[in-house]
Amino acid sequence: LINMIHQKLSILIILYEENFEMINKCLEKLKDLKIIIIDNANDKSLKDKVIKKFKIHKYFLNKKNIGFSKAANQGIKVCETEYLLILGADCLITYSDIEQLMLAKEKYKDCFLTSPTIYDHTGKLTYNGGPLNENNPKNEVIKSSGDFCLDTVLTTAILFKVKDIINIGLFDEEFFLYFVDIDLCKRIKNIKKSIIQVHSSKAIHETGHLKIKNRFKKIFFANYYFYYEELYYLYKTNLHQQKYDYFKKKISKFFVKLIINFILFRFDKFVYYFAKTLAFYKFKKLIK
Repeated sequence: LINMIHQKLSILIILYEENFEMINKCLEKLKDLKIIIIDNANDKSLKDKVIKKFKIHKYFLNKKNIGFSKAANQGIKVCETEYLLILGADCLITYSDIEQLMLAKEKYKDCFLTSPTIYDHTGKLTYNGGPLNENNPKNEVIKSSGDFCLDTVLTTAILFKVKDIINIGLFDEEFFLYFVDIDLCKRIKNIKKSIIQVHSSKAIHETGHLKIKNRFKKIFFANYYFYYEELYYLYKTNLHQQKYDYFKKKISKFFVKLIINFILFRFDKFVYYFAKTLAFYKFKKLIK
């Protein structure tokens, strides 16, 4: 099985402002595997540190932040192996856990992708997936004693065959950061394929934290991309009207609050309302 992993698998890690300590912990578990790194922050000093310690198969520095979906597609297109594991830099997984993902992918006939069972650093079971947003938006942790199918999983750690993801049309590049996973999983379900969380495969991940250092940029990313991409996802599923009408009613208030907070030098709030306003107008332009 170790030989199978070396020959058939690549691991894609997409970076944006992560620190070396985090990446070091991740890569320590994956020595000698084919690693593809794509850095959307164009951090040359980080690359120098990483390649000094680890053998990296391919390392790309993007001059601008192209987002998760475009970077993922970039990595998929240069992947030379049958399987690809997309892995968050803040996610720790071992050889044996990757083996279990590959075995499950082979075992289940209609399986499109597999994902490990996710825990936090204390060993507590955490959210990795569940129903689609339109069916049940609650992020409830699912406990199970075996492998099971999900409607959607996070892209924290997902394993699939490269030819399958190419055949389905890769990731939708309109999604920059959020709803990438939900959109992909919905398209997988539409072709009657399954998404399986593997009980015997375990990974450690702390969810829900952007690694962006600048607090204003962090606020902007968290709000602009989330609200635009939520509307875009709902638009793709023809369920956007209620959410769009809600924002349409609120937008004049957002604009007033934006100006007031700017005048009062409350820049955190200014960026928050600016991001939501910009997201609304970008979506409005899209549907026109």
